[in-house]
Amino acid sequence: MNLNIVYQNENLIVINKPSGLLVHPTSKKEGDTLLDELIKRYPEIRGVGEKRAHSRPLHEATERHGIVHRLDKETSGLLVVAKTQESYEKLKELFKQRKIKKRYFALVWGSPKQDKGTIKKEIKAYKGKRQTVEKYSQVEAKKVRPSETKWSVVKRYSKFTLLNVEPLTGRTHQIRVHLDSIGHPIVCDKLYGKKKSCPPELSRLFLHAYFLQIPYNKDMLLEFEEDLPNDLADFLKYI
Repeated sequence: MNLNIVYQNENLIVINKPSGLLVHPTSKKEGDTLLDELIKRYPEIRGVGEKRAHSRPLHEATERHGIVHRLDKETSGLLVVAKTQESYEKLKELFKQRKIKKRYFALVWGSPKQDKGTIKKEIKAYKGKRQTVEKYSQVEAKKVRPSETKWSVVKRYSKFTLLNVEPLTGRTHQIRVHLDSIGHPIVCDKLYGKKKSCPPELSRLFLHAYFLQIPYNKDMLLEFEEDLPNDLADFLKYI
């Protein structure tokens, strides 16, 4: 596997993940994962992070092995992995305090009326996916998570709009759920944008994590930016 290592030091690794690669194993057998390759290259990350609760099935709570946050299989872009337990805890705390900044390029269907906006909608899991909710019972409240996403228009096309998206919270599928909830699903989102067909010229979800800023400590501000992958850039030229 050819991994694109953008940066590394004694504490962490920053990777530009390709689309189509799972970050870590799931209950389904879906081939090699990013974590498999990372452990081969950096055996010291084995065991870094929270441990699996032995009362839970393996696929529900696997050991992290340095994985601090995730990108969906079809999403490409920047991802940080901790090399040590100290670094893992430091990065988790920075994420918790919302000090790590992540930005994405997302191509959506249609044209938003405004040039920018903020989506504040709570999200809950429902039948294998996520959905936004406005009203819920006390029983459901335990499964509902507050979520916030900022977005702004980069460029408008005839049928699509390219957005710069910044998630302020880190819920599973947050960007995809939020953009679909305002009537502008991401192009080729087969889970949340089912009412929209995927253009034949594009084979995957148009979502790329292009920017990552990590204020690791007072002496180290790490900042990374990656261009759109060729497949996404070529599609923009086509439209």
